[in-house]
Amino acid sequence: MALSRSARLAALATAAASFLAIGAASAPTPGGSGIGDSYFPQLGNGGFDARHYDLTVAYDPDTARLDGRTTLTARATQALSSFDLDLQKLEVTKVEVNGRRAKFTRDGDELRITPGSPLRKGRTFTATVTYGGVPEPLGGPIVFGSNYGWMKTADGVFVACEPNAASTWFPSSDHPSDKATYDIRIKAPKGLTGVSNGRLVRTYDKGGSTYTHWRESRPMATYLATATIGKFDVRTGRTPSGIPIYVAIDPVLKNSNSVDVYGVTAAATDYWSQIFGPYPFEETGAIVDDMPEAGFSLEVQSKPAYSAVRNESTIVHELAHQWFGDSVSVAQWKDIWLNEGFATYAQWLWAEHQGTRSAHDSFRAGYDSRPADSAFWQIKVADPQRDTMFSSAVYQRGAMTLQALRERIGDTAFFKLLPAWTKLHRYGNADTADFIRLAEKISGQRLDDLFRTWLFTTGKPAL
Repeated sequence: MALSRSARLAALATAAASFLAIGAASAPTPGGSGIGDSYFPQLGNGGFDARHYDLTVAYDPDTARLDGRTTLTARATQALSSFDLDLQKLEVTKVEVNGRRAKFTRDGDELRITPGSPLRKGRTFTATVTYGGVPEPLGGPIVFGSNYGWMKTADGVFVACEPNAASTWFPSSDHPSDKATYDIRIKAPKGLTGVSNGRLVRTYDKGGSTYTHWRESRPMATYLATATIGKFDVRTGRTPSGIPIYVAIDPVLKNSNSVDVYGVTAAATDYWSQIFGPYPFEETGAIVDDMPEAGFSLEVQSKPAYSAVRNESTIVHELAHQWFGDSVSVAQWKDIWLNEGFATYAQWLWAEHQGTRSAHDSFRAGYDSRPADSAFWQIKVADPQRDTMFSSAVYQRGAMTLQALRERIGDTAFFKLLPAWTKLHRYGNADTADFIRLAEKISGQRLDDLFRTWLFTTGKPAL
Protein backbone atom coordinates (compact mmCIF):
# COMPACT_ATOMS: atom_id res chain seq x y z
CA MET A 1 0.00 0.00 0.00
CA ALA A 2 1.39 3.42 -0.97
CA LEU A 3 0.93 6.54 1.17
CA SER A 4 0.28 10.03 -0.13
CA ARG A 5 2.82 12.75 0.59
CA SER A 6 0.55 14.32 3.25
CA ALA A 7 0.04 10.95 4.89
CA ARG A 8 3.78 10.33 4.93
CA LEU A 9 4.39 13.70 6.57
CA ALA A 10 1.68 12.99 9.16
CA ALA A 11 3.24 9.61 9.92
CA LEU A 12 6.67 11.18 10.36
CA ALA A 13 5.23 13.80 12.71
CA THR A 14 3.51 11.13 14.76
CA ALA A 15 6.71 9.07 14.99
CA ALA A 16 8.72 12.12 16.07
CA ALA A 17 6.17 12.99 18.74
CA SER A 18 6.22 9.42 20.00
CA PHE A 19 10.02 9.43 20.12
CA LEU A 20 10.05 12.69 22.08
CA ALA A 21 7.40 11.36 24.48
CA ILE A 22 9.38 8.20 25.09
CA GLY A 23 12.55 10.23 25.62
CA ALA A 24 10.81 12.52 28.08
CA ALA A 25 9.28 9.59 29.98
CA SER A 26 12.64 7.87 30.37
CA ALA A 27 14.69 10.94 31.31
CA PRO A 28 16.38 10.31 34.68
CA THR A 29 14.77 12.11 37.62
CA PRO A 30 15.41 12.11 41.39
CA GLY A 31 13.79 9.39 43.46
CA GLY A 32 11.25 10.45 46.04
CA SER A 33 12.43 11.36 49.55
CA GLY A 34 9.63 9.30 51.11
CA ILE A 35 6.88 6.88 50.16
CA GLY A 36 4.18 9.20 51.49
CA ASP A 37 3.04 7.30 54.56
CA SER A 38 0.43 9.52 56.23
CA TYR A 39 2.12 9.14 59.64
CA PHE A 40 5.75 9.37 58.48
CA PRO A 41 5.80 11.02 55.03
CA GLN A 42 9.61 11.02 54.75
CA LEU A 43 10.13 7.38 55.72
CA GLY A 44 11.11 5.03 52.93
CA ASN A 45 12.27 6.27 49.55
CA GLY A 46 10.93 6.36 46.01
CA GLY A 47 12.56 5.27 42.80
CA PHE A 48 14.00 1.93 43.88
CA ASP A 49 13.11 -1.37 45.50
CA ALA A 50 15.48 -2.52 48.26
CA ARG A 51 16.55 -6.14 47.78
CA HIS A 52 19.38 -6.82 50.24
CA TYR A 53 21.31 -5.08 53.02
CA ASP A 54 24.85 -6.06 53.93
CA LEU A 55 25.55 -4.37 57.28
CA THR A 56 28.89 -4.29 59.05
CA VAL A 57 28.86 -2.52 62.41
CA ALA A 58 31.52 -2.12 65.10
CA TYR A 59 30.44 -0.88 68.52
CA ASP A 60 32.52 0.35 71.45
CA PRO A 61 30.45 0.35 74.68
CA ASP A 62 33.03 2.53 76.44
CA THR A 63 32.61 5.44 74.03
CA ALA A 64 29.14 4.45 72.68
CA ARG A 65 30.55 4.96 69.17
CA LEU A 66 29.24 3.00 66.23
CA ASP A 67 31.21 2.65 62.99
CA GLY A 68 29.33 1.15 60.10
CA ARG A 69 29.43 0.22 56.46
CA THR A 70 26.15 -0.59 54.72
CA THR A 71 25.83 -1.92 51.20
CA LEU A 72 22.31 -1.81 49.81
CA THR A 73 21.45 -3.83 46.72
CA ALA A 74 18.36 -2.42 45.02
CA ARG A 75 16.51 -2.32 41.71
CA ALA A 76 15.69 1.03 40.13
CA THR A 77 11.94 1.38 39.53
CA GLN A 78 12.49 4.51 37.45
CA ALA A 79 15.42 6.11 35.64
CA LEU A 80 17.29 7.74 38.54
CA SER A 81 19.45 10.83 38.48
CA SER A 82 19.69 10.59 42.29
CA PHE A 83 18.05 8.75 45.16
CA ASP A 84 17.63 9.07 48.92
CA LEU A 85 18.32 6.91 51.95
CA ASP A 86 17.08 7.55 55.49
CA LEU A 87 19.83 8.20 58.06
CA GLN A 88 19.50 10.08 61.32
CA LYS A 89 22.33 12.09 62.88
CA LEU A 90 25.32 9.86 62.03
CA GLU A 91 28.18 11.29 59.97
CA VAL A 92 28.71 9.96 56.45
CA THR A 93 32.32 9.85 55.26
CA LYS A 94 32.05 8.02 51.94
CA VAL A 95 29.41 6.88 49.43
CA GLU A 96 29.88 4.59 46.44
CA VAL A 97 27.40 3.48 43.79
CA ASN A 98 28.34 0.33 41.92
CA GLY A 99 31.82 0.58 43.41
CA ARG A 100 32.49 4.16 42.27
CA ARG A 101 32.57 7.27 44.40
CA ALA A 102 29.29 9.16 44.39
CA LYS A 103 28.32 12.65 45.51
CA PHE A 104 26.00 13.04 48.48
CA THR A 105 24.22 15.76 50.43
CA ARG A 106 22.32 15.79 53.72
CA ASP A 107 18.93 17.37 54.42
CA GLY A 108 17.71 16.50 57.90
CA ASP A 109 17.27 12.73 58.02
CA GLU A 110 17.60 12.38 54.24
CA LEU A 111 20.84 11.31 52.59
CA ARG A 112 20.67 12.21 48.89
CA ILE A 113 23.06 10.25 46.67
CA THR A 114 23.98 11.27 43.11
CA PRO A 115 25.81 8.56 41.16
CA GLY A 116 28.42 9.43 38.53
CA SER A 117 25.99 8.43 35.80
CA PRO A 118 22.20 7.95 35.95
CA LEU A 119 20.73 4.56 36.79
CA ARG A 120 18.48 2.95 34.18
CA LYS A 121 15.01 1.80 35.10
CA GLY A 122 15.04 -1.90 35.95
CA ARG A 123 18.76 -1.93 36.70
CA THR A 124 20.06 -3.59 39.86
CA PHE A 125 22.64 -1.42 41.60
CA THR A 126 24.59 -1.22 44.87
CA ALA A 127 25.03 1.76 47.17
CA THR A 128 27.69 1.56 49.87
CA VAL A 129 27.70 4.09 52.71
CA THR A 130 30.50 4.41 55.28
CA TYR A 131 29.44 6.26 58.40
CA GLY A 132 29.92 6.61 62.15
CA GLY A 133 29.10 8.42 65.36
CA VAL A 134 27.11 7.97 68.54
CA PRO A 135 23.58 6.81 67.68
CA GLU A 136 20.82 8.56 69.57
CA PRO A 137 17.59 6.81 70.56
CA LEU A 138 14.29 8.40 69.65
CA GLY A 139 11.68 9.47 72.19
CA GLY A 140 8.32 11.19 72.40
CA PRO A 141 4.79 9.87 72.82
CA ILE A 142 4.71 7.22 70.10
CA VAL A 143 6.11 4.17 71.93
CA PHE A 144 4.40 4.49 75.30
CA GLY A 145 6.49 7.57 76.06
CA SER A 146 9.62 5.40 76.10
CA ASN A 147 12.90 5.85 74.28
CA TYR A 148 13.38 3.38 71.44
CA GLY A 149 15.90 2.53 68.75
CA TRP A 150 19.60 2.17 69.57
CA MET A 151 19.68 2.20 73.41
CA LYS A 152 22.86 1.91 75.46
CA THR A 153 22.84 -0.68 78.26
CA ALA A 154 25.25 -1.35 81.13
CA ASP A 155 27.24 -3.80 79.00
CA GLY A 156 26.32 -3.01 75.41
CA VAL A 157 23.26 -1.93 73.46
CA PHE A 158 19.58 -2.93 73.13
CA VAL A 159 18.25 -2.35 69.61
CA ALA A 160 14.48 -2.18 69.09
CA CYS A 161 13.42 0.21 66.34
CA GLU A 162 9.66 0.25 65.71
CA PRO A 163 8.39 2.29 63.99
CA ASN A 164 11.02 4.72 62.62
CA ALA A 165 14.37 4.18 64.35
CA ALA A 166 16.24 1.72 62.10
CA SER A 167 17.77 4.75 60.40
CA THR A 168 19.33 5.78 63.71
CA TRP A 169 21.95 3.05 63.13
CA PHE A 170 22.06 2.23 59.42
CA PRO A 171 21.13 4.02 56.17
CA SER A 172 18.05 2.45 54.69
CA SER A 173 14.69 2.78 53.05
CA ASP A 174 13.13 2.84 56.49
CA HIS A 175 9.54 1.78 55.86
CA PRO A 176 7.96 -1.69 56.19
CA SER A 177 6.67 -1.57 52.62
CA ASP A 178 10.26 -1.89 51.34
CA LYS A 179 11.43 -5.24 52.71
CA ALA A 180 14.74 -6.92 51.96
CA THR A 181 17.02 -9.76 53.04
CA TYR A 182 20.01 -9.11 55.31
CA ASP A 183 23.55 -10.04 56.21
CA ILE A 184 24.51 -8.42 59.52
CA ARG A 185 28.07 -8.53 60.80
CA ILE A 186 28.77 -7.28 64.33
CA LYS A 187 32.12 -6.47 65.91
CA ALA A 188 32.10 -6.05 69.69
CA PRO A 189 34.66 -6.28 72.51
CA LYS A 190 35.69 -9.83 73.32
CA GLY A 191 33.39 -11.34 75.92
CA LEU A 192 30.26 -9.72 74.52
CA THR A 193 27.83 -11.39 72.14
CA GLY A 194 26.21 -9.71 69.15
CA VAL A 195 22.74 -11.11 68.43
CA SER A 196 20.78 -10.42 65.27
CA ASN A 197 18.15 -11.80 62.89
CA GLY A 198 18.00 -15.14 61.12
CA ARG A 199 20.68 -17.80 61.51
CA LEU A 200 24.18 -17.46 62.89
CA VAL A 201 26.60 -17.98 60.00
CA ARG A 202 29.86 -17.63 61.89
CA THR A 203 31.38 -16.34 65.12
CA TYR A 204 35.04 -15.97 66.02
CA ASP A 205 37.46 -14.03 68.20
CA LYS A 206 40.30 -11.96 66.78
CA GLY A 207 42.51 -9.74 68.88
CA GLY A 208 40.37 -8.11 71.51
CA SER A 209 37.13 -8.43 69.55
CA THR A 210 34.36 -10.94 68.92
CA TYR A 211 32.84 -11.07 65.45
CA THR A 212 29.40 -12.49 64.61
CA HIS A 213 27.78 -12.86 61.21
CA TRP A 214 24.01 -13.32 60.98
CA ARG A 215 21.93 -13.91 57.87
CA GLU A 216 18.20 -13.27 57.48
CA SER A 217 17.27 -14.89 54.18
CA ARG A 218 13.57 -13.99 54.37
CA PRO A 219 12.37 -10.47 53.51
CA MET A 220 12.37 -8.20 56.56
CA ALA A 221 11.14 -4.71 57.37
CA THR A 222 13.89 -2.36 58.53
CA TYR A 223 12.39 -1.76 61.99
CA LEU A 224 12.70 -5.48 62.75
CA ALA A 225 16.48 -5.54 62.26
CA THR A 226 18.63 -5.69 65.40
CA ALA A 227 22.25 -5.75 66.46
CA THR A 228 21.80 -6.19 70.20
CA ILE A 229 25.12 -6.53 72.04
CA GLY A 230 25.89 -7.61 75.60
CA LYS A 231 26.72 -10.45 77.93
CA PHE A 232 24.30 -13.29 77.28
CA ASP A 233 23.78 -16.87 78.32
CA VAL A 234 22.86 -18.59 75.06
CA ARG A 235 20.84 -21.78 74.70
CA THR A 236 20.22 -23.37 71.31
CA GLY A 237 18.29 -26.41 70.14
CA ARG A 238 15.07 -27.23 68.34
CA THR A 239 11.40 -26.96 69.17
CA PRO A 240 9.49 -30.26 69.49
CA SER A 241 8.48 -29.91 65.82
CA GLY A 242 12.09 -29.35 64.75
CA ILE A 243 12.35 -25.56 64.28
CA PRO A 244 15.82 -24.25 65.27
CA ILE A 245 15.73 -22.05 68.38
CA TYR A 246 18.24 -19.54 69.80
CA VAL A 247 17.59 -17.89 73.16
CA ALA A 248 19.99 -15.31 74.63
CA ILE A 249 19.35 -14.12 78.20
CA ASP A 250 21.28 -11.47 80.13
CA PRO A 251 22.75 -13.31 83.15
CA VAL A 252 21.65 -10.40 85.36
CA LEU A 253 18.06 -11.53 84.75
CA LYS A 254 18.68 -15.25 85.08
CA ASN A 255 16.93 -15.67 88.42
CA SER A 256 14.62 -12.65 88.32
CA ASN A 257 11.55 -14.46 87.04
CA SER A 258 10.12 -17.94 86.92
CA VAL A 259 9.19 -17.75 83.24
CA ASP A 260 10.85 -20.45 81.14
CA VAL A 261 11.62 -18.28 78.11
CA TYR A 262 13.12 -21.13 76.13
CA GLY A 263 10.29 -23.55 76.88
CA VAL A 264 7.46 -21.08 76.24
CA THR A 265 9.13 -19.87 73.01
CA ALA A 266 9.42 -23.44 71.73
CA ALA A 267 5.86 -24.38 72.68
CA ALA A 268 4.24 -21.20 71.35
CA THR A 269 6.17 -21.31 68.05
CA ASP A 270 4.92 -24.83 67.43
CA TYR A 271 1.34 -24.05 68.48
CA TRP A 272 1.07 -20.95 66.32
CA SER A 273 2.44 -22.99 63.42
CA GLN A 274 -0.68 -25.15 63.73
CA ILE A 275 -3.10 -22.22 64.04
CA PHE A 276 -1.55 -19.53 61.81
CA GLY A 277 0.22 -21.65 59.20
CA PRO A 278 3.84 -22.82 58.82
CA TYR A 279 6.45 -20.86 60.76
CA PRO A 280 7.72 -18.28 58.24
CA PHE A 281 11.39 -18.04 59.26
CA GLU A 282 14.47 -20.23 59.61
CA GLU A 283 14.83 -19.85 63.36
CA THR A 284 12.81 -18.84 66.41
CA GLY A 285 14.08 -17.54 69.70
CA ALA A 286 14.41 -14.61 72.09
CA ILE A 287 16.77 -11.85 73.19
CA VAL A 288 16.23 -10.98 76.85
CA ASP A 289 18.27 -7.97 77.93
CA ASP A 290 18.51 -5.92 81.11
CA MET A 291 17.09 -2.65 79.83
CA PRO A 292 14.58 -1.28 82.36
CA GLU A 293 14.52 2.16 80.71
CA ALA A 294 12.83 0.70 77.63
CA GLY A 295 9.91 -0.97 79.35
CA PHE A 296 8.69 -2.73 76.21
CA SER A 297 9.32 -5.75 74.01
CA LEU A 298 9.53 -5.92 70.22
CA GLU A 299 8.80 -8.62 67.67
CA VAL A 300 12.34 -8.59 66.20
CA GLN A 301 12.18 -10.96 63.22
CA SER A 302 13.07 -14.52 64.29
CA LYS A 303 14.06 -13.43 67.84
CA PRO A 304 11.73 -11.12 69.76
CA ALA A 305 13.63 -8.69 71.98
CA TYR A 306 12.51 -8.28 75.59
CA SER A 307 13.83 -5.44 77.72
CA ALA A 308 13.49 -7.72 80.74
CA VAL A 309 12.07 -11.17 81.47
CA ARG A 310 8.39 -10.81 80.65
CA ASN A 311 5.43 -12.99 81.46
CA GLU A 312 4.31 -15.92 79.33
CA SER A 313 1.56 -13.89 77.71
CA THR A 314 4.05 -11.32 76.39
CA ILE A 315 6.15 -14.07 74.83
CA VAL A 316 3.20 -15.58 72.96
CA HIS A 317 2.19 -12.07 71.82
CA GLU A 318 5.61 -11.31 70.32
CA LEU A 319 5.83 -14.73 68.69
CA ALA A 320 2.42 -14.29 67.07
CA HIS A 321 3.89 -11.17 65.45
CA GLN A 322 6.24 -13.40 63.47
CA TRP A 323 3.18 -14.11 61.31
CA PHE A 324 1.23 -10.88 61.90
CA GLY A 325 3.64 -7.99 61.40
CA ASP A 326 6.88 -9.68 60.41
CA SER A 327 5.92 -12.07 57.60
CA VAL A 328 2.74 -10.15 56.73
CA SER A 329 3.71 -6.50 57.22
CA VAL A 330 1.60 -3.37 57.14
CA ALA A 331 1.37 -1.44 53.89
CA GLN A 332 1.02 1.83 55.82
CA TRP A 333 1.51 2.50 59.53
CA LYS A 334 -2.18 3.36 59.97
CA ASP A 335 -2.87 -0.37 59.48
CA ILE A 336 -0.99 -1.19 62.71
CA TRP A 337 -4.01 -2.99 64.20
CA LEU A 338 -3.24 -5.80 61.75
CA ASN A 339 -0.11 -6.35 63.87
CA GLU A 340 -1.17 -5.48 67.40
CA GLY A 341 -4.81 -6.52 67.33
CA PHE A 342 -3.85 -9.94 65.97
CA ALA A 343 -1.01 -10.46 68.46
CA THR A 344 -3.28 -9.44 71.35
CA TYR A 345 -5.93 -11.82 70.10
CA ALA A 346 -3.24 -14.50 70.05
CA GLN A 347 -2.86 -13.97 73.80
CA TRP A 348 -6.57 -14.70 74.16
CA LEU A 349 -6.20 -17.79 72.00
CA TRP A 350 -3.28 -18.96 74.14
CA ALA A 351 -5.36 -18.65 77.32
CA GLU A 352 -8.10 -20.60 75.56
CA HIS A 353 -5.55 -23.23 74.51
CA GLN A 354 -4.28 -23.45 78.10
CA GLY A 355 -7.83 -23.82 79.42
CA THR A 356 -7.63 -20.74 81.65
CA ARG A 357 -10.12 -18.44 79.90
CA SER A 358 -12.03 -18.47 76.62
CA ALA A 359 -11.46 -15.77 74.02
CA HIS A 360 -15.10 -14.79 74.46
CA ASP A 361 -14.54 -14.20 78.17
CA SER A 362 -11.39 -12.19 77.45
CA PHE A 363 -13.44 -10.10 75.04
CA ARG A 364 -16.18 -9.49 77.60
CA ALA A 365 -13.71 -8.67 80.35
CA GLY A 366 -12.16 -5.92 78.22
CA TYR A 367 -15.48 -4.69 76.90
CA ASP A 368 -17.26 -4.59 80.26
CA SER A 369 -14.37 -2.94 82.13
CA ARG A 370 -14.48 0.23 80.01
CA PRO A 371 -17.48 2.56 80.34
CA ALA A 372 -18.96 4.16 77.24
CA ASP A 373 -17.43 7.55 78.09
CA SER A 374 -13.90 6.13 78.33
CA ALA A 375 -11.29 7.70 76.05
CA PHE A 376 -10.50 4.13 75.00
CA TRP A 377 -13.54 4.13 72.70
CA GLN A 378 -12.56 7.40 70.98
CA ILE A 379 -9.64 5.90 69.01
CA LYS A 380 -10.48 4.93 65.43
CA VAL A 381 -8.62 1.63 65.24
CA ALA A 382 -8.26 1.59 61.45
CA ASP A 383 -6.51 5.00 61.56
CA PRO A 384 -5.40 5.70 65.14
CA GLN A 385 -3.07 8.64 64.28
CA ARG A 386 0.69 8.68 64.64
CA ASP A 387 1.15 9.63 68.29
CA THR A 388 -1.51 7.14 69.45
CA MET A 389 -0.73 4.32 67.02
CA PHE A 390 0.22 2.06 69.95
CA SER A 391 -2.68 3.04 72.19
CA SER A 392 -4.42 0.27 74.12
CA ALA A 393 -7.44 0.51 71.82
CA VAL A 394 -5.33 -0.60 68.83
CA TYR A 395 -4.40 -3.71 70.80
CA GLN A 396 -7.59 -4.45 72.70
CA ARG A 397 -10.31 -3.15 70.37
CA GLY A 398 -8.34 -4.69 67.52
CA ALA A 399 -8.55 -8.04 69.31
CA MET A 400 -12.24 -7.45 70.08
CA THR A 401 -12.81 -6.95 66.34
CA LEU A 402 -11.41 -10.41 65.67
CA GLN A 403 -13.55 -12.03 68.36
CA ALA A 404 -16.65 -10.25 67.00
CA LEU A 405 -15.70 -11.56 63.55
CA ARG A 406 -15.19 -15.09 64.89
CA GLU A 407 -18.62 -15.10 66.54
CA ARG A 408 -20.21 -13.72 63.37
CA ILE A 409 -18.71 -16.15 60.82
CA GLY A 410 -18.15 -19.18 63.08
CA ASP A 411 -15.04 -21.10 64.10
CA THR A 412 -14.71 -23.10 60.89
CA ALA A 413 -14.46 -20.02 58.66
CA PHE A 414 -12.46 -18.02 61.21
CA PHE A 415 -9.73 -20.62 61.69
CA LYS A 416 -9.58 -21.08 57.93
CA LEU A 417 -9.16 -17.32 57.51
CA LEU A 418 -6.09 -16.91 59.74
CA PRO A 419 -3.71 -19.27 57.87
CA ALA A 420 -5.19 -18.15 54.53
CA TRP A 421 -4.24 -14.57 55.40
CA THR A 422 -0.65 -15.45 56.34
CA LYS A 423 -0.26 -17.62 53.22
CA LEU A 424 -1.71 -15.06 50.80
CA HIS A 425 0.57 -12.22 51.98
CA ARG A 426 3.58 -14.25 53.19
CA TYR A 427 6.72 -12.05 53.17
CA GLY A 428 4.68 -9.18 51.74
CA ASN A 429 2.50 -6.26 52.80
CA ALA A 430 -1.23 -5.85 53.22
CA ASP A 431 -3.82 -3.41 54.50
CA THR A 432 -7.18 -3.46 56.26
CA ALA A 433 -9.14 -3.56 53.01
CA ASP A 434 -7.23 -6.70 52.00
CA PHE A 435 -8.23 -8.41 55.23
CA ILE A 436 -11.89 -7.44 54.90
CA ARG A 437 -12.01 -8.79 51.34
CA LEU A 438 -10.50 -12.11 52.37
CA ALA A 439 -12.80 -12.45 55.38
CA GLU A 440 -15.82 -11.89 53.15
CA LYS A 441 -14.54 -14.31 50.53
CA ILE A 442 -13.91 -17.14 53.01
CA SER A 443 -17.07 -16.59 55.05
CA GLY A 444 -19.33 -15.90 52.10
CA GLN A 445 -20.83 -13.01 54.07
CA ARG A 446 -21.00 -9.24 53.69
CA LEU A 447 -19.14 -7.85 56.70
CA ASP A 448 -19.14 -4.11 56.01
CA ASP A 449 -21.25 -3.33 59.08
CA LEU A 450 -19.05 -5.32 61.46
CA PHE A 451 -15.77 -3.74 60.37
CA ARG A 452 -17.32 -0.29 60.08
CA THR A 453 -18.54 -0.54 63.67
CA TRP A 454 -15.38 -1.96 65.22
CA LEU A 455 -12.60 -0.39 63.14
CA PHE A 456 -13.83 2.77 61.45
CA THR A 457 -16.20 4.25 64.04
CA THR A 458 -15.51 5.75 67.47
CA GLY A 459 -17.71 5.06 70.46
CA LYS A 460 -18.51 1.86 72.34
CA PRO A 461 -20.25 -0.60 70.03
CA ALA A 462 -23.50 -2.14 71.17
CA LEU A 463 -23.43 -5.91 71.53
